[in-house]
Amino acid sequence: MARYKPIDTSPRFIAVDLERQLLPGTFEHALNHLIDHELDLSGFDARYKNDRTGAAAYPPAMLLKVVLFAYSQGIVSSRGIERACREHITFMALSGDSAFHCTTIAAFISGLGEDIATLFAQILYLCDRQGLIGREMFAIDGVKLPSNASKAKSGTRADFARQAAKLEAAAQAMLARHRENDALPTELGLDAKAQKRMVRLHNDATQLRDWLAANPEDRKGSRGSIRKSNRTDNQSAKMATSKGVIQGYTGLPFEGRRR
Repeated sequence: MARYKPIDTSPRFIAVDLERQLLPGTFEHALNHLIDHELDLSGFDARYKNDRTGAAAYPPAMLLKVVLFAYSQGIVSSRGIERACREHITFMALSGDSAFHCTTIAAFISGLGEDIATLFAQILYLCDRQGLIGREMFAIDGVKLPSNASKAKSGTRADFARQAAKLEAAAQAMLARHRENDALPTELGLDAKAQKRMVRLHNDATQLRDWLAANPEDRKGSRGSIRKSNRTDNQSAKMATSKGVIQGYTGLPFEGRRR
């Protein structure tokens, strides 16, 4: 029997350069750079009256980073964000390993005005133009970003305005869901969420294996080329129409389709 080296994932103390955890080409690296160097956050300064007295506040830039990155990971509550910043290295890197309480995030989110959605939309649009946001990213309880903006780099002002409006609407929906979750007495823990995801992964893997077993050969096109299959209905195919590519049926009467 083959023998393998054990992989130990137990806790340990490791010296870590937090800045190097944000790898170039990732959403979190772009998020960190945009908020620090490209966006004007001076409007937040008026919210704080501690220039001479009072305790120092957590920088709004840092809070924005962890909130947006949390949304990208499906974490939409202040308690979840606090826990992630305590336990996950990327959150630690974005927050500078700040040990803030969930009430800090909750107060920050509840106090944000309508303009914050515009700021979020700017960040999301710029990251999407760089190909850093997939269609499934930010898919939070039914809140999905509009399809990849990088496919529409050219257009009229009206086109760009529509894209911005969709992104702002998605940002508003995420903020609203965050505030709703903060108002709940309890929330589903990360372990329970991970367990639900593992169950979905197992079900998807089982369905894929069953489909492969039931369909041992590729479908052939009219010229002998391999045609793509659809696991929901293998008699359907992608067809080019005047309204784009759709999933439909070619050359089979309705009663001839197999389910």
